[in-house]
Amino acid sequence: MIRTAIIHEWLVTLAGAESVLKSIYKLYPGTIYTLFHDRKQMKNTEWENVPIKTSTLQKIPFSRNHHRFFLPFFPMSVEQFDLREHKLIISSSYAVAKGVLNSSDQLHICYCHSPMRYIWDLTFEYLEAAGISQGIKSLIVRSIFHYIRIWDLISSNRVNEFIANSEYIAHRIQKCYNRKAKVIYPPVDVERFRIGNHKDNYFITISRLVSYKRIDLTIKACNKLKLPLVVVGDGPDMKNLKKIAGPTITFTGYLPAYEVETLLSNARAFIFSAEEDFGIVNVEAQASGLPVLAYGRGGTLETVIENKTGLFFHKQNTENLIEVIKKFIKTEDTFDPEQIRKNAQRFPRSRFEKEFKEFVDKTWERFPYK
Repeated sequence: MIRTAIIHEWLVTLAGAESVLKSIYKLYPGTIYTLFHDRKQMKNTEWENVPIKTSTLQKIPFSRNHHRFFLPFFPMSVEQFDLREHKLIISSSYAVAKGVLNSSDQLHICYCHSPMRYIWDLTFEYLEAAGISQGIKSLIVRSIFHYIRIWDLISSNRVNEFIANSEYIAHRIQKCYNRKAKVIYPPVDVERFRIGNHKDNYFITISRLVSYKRIDLTIKACNKLKLPLVVVGDGPDMKNLKKIAGPTITFTGYLPAYEVETLLSNARAFIFSAEEDFGIVNVEAQASGLPVLAYGRGGTLETVIENKTGLFFHKQNTENLIEVIKKFIKTEDTFDPEQIRKNAQRFPRSRFEKEFKEFVDKTWERFPYK
């Protein structure tokens, strides 16, 4: 058995990155190193009794609930993990996990969900959303981002091989780090979802409620059209989104998996307004037989087939989304739930685990410093 270390940004909630981590740990069990670990949130999950080591940031009061405020300390903190006893390092990274220190006789493979969004692609959107486009606070944040950008590029050289979760992210890795990446789509538990026997009169979206997910566009469009919309998820934007929501919008907060599956199976369509890296939730919606009405950029272009499993709007604004919803309503009967589900079945967990294991094992066989 190869002595393996798995690096994961934080274990404070369960989302798409944790679904990938589940398969990685199954294939290569070892110690998990993470900046933050919320034991209460991970109770009764697969992470309750596995070996986990945390950073010094874990000891700061309230850090697990407000971990993003500690961004300036992430690079230094991830570099404090002592990985000398491990020969294989696998990082699951969308922020700083790939930046762990390692030596030339250790093999480091990074499954990259995305280069850090807020320091590369979404800097100006982040500053606008936080209300700090100008002034002294803006100068401080821009300076922090500049420092982290430099560190992020330097630390990419600590990775032997990159795996990207989509062709879109492989392109971003090439642009940000000048590195090639193998594309292995993330695992989706498509068998959990089913096509409903009847459709209720509502649309649905599922997301963390953060600004770049653009739930505001979805709400404004459904307000304008007076269409019922169910918003599943929670996050820092909940309060602001509720302020703009009309009487046809329902917020559920986080829900158990079985309730989400039921809501998906009975909805008319799934609406997704973000530019996503891959978009596991888009595949889950299709596994439920739902057409996906999505912003036509990013990894969504690799999971949704226009006019067959969904429709795209190509300008990220309310007016374009409204036009796509109207088009869908006119053509709703042309979408075949069975064909939509069949498209989702391209992304099962078994495929991910097979491709990931083959790549890691072949890379290990070629590695000269075992």
